[in-house]
Amino acid sequence: MRGLVLALCAALTLSACGGGDRTLHKTSLTDGSPDEFGVQPTRTLELPQSMNLLPTPTPGGVNLADANPQADAIAVLGGSVTGGVGGDGALMAQVSRFGVDPSIRSVLAAEDAAFRKRRTNLSLFRIFNRDRYFQAYRGQSLDAYAELERFRSLGAAVPSAPPAN
Repeated sequence: MRGLVLALCAALTLSACGGGDRTLHKTSLTDGSPDEFGVQPTRTLELPQSMNLLPTPTPGGVNLADANPQADAIAVLGGSVTGGVGGDGALMAQVSRFGVDPSIRSVLAAEDAAFRKRRTNLSLFRIFNRDRYFQAYRGQSLDAYAELERFRSLGAAVPSAPPAN
């Protein structure tokens, strides 16, 4: 009888550790906060007369639903799609002076996936369902107030910041 109870306890313990959600950032909609993605204006879906008329998918390219997503975002935020900002050209020239890697998003996605795979030991023995995102990326985050003081000590003109709480 004692062996049966121990076997049941062992099976229960092992089943509690299995499966589960391995994501770092919990983005459930049950926390009572508003869903900011639920209020975006979207175009109506259209079904083409023939599926053969659809263009070939181009990853990272334009699609039928969002032909010009940047201009759409500017218009939704109340900006002028036709007017540009005078400093954009100079800013883009400055930040791209050493070249631009067109595959940076896929490179960063692969590096982040490898980083998260190395950090899976954080979530192996997790008892409580908490958000592990900030714990996993703690070494890559900056202390905003320490950076503010560092720049001030170097004599750089920095804007004021709200008090640290």
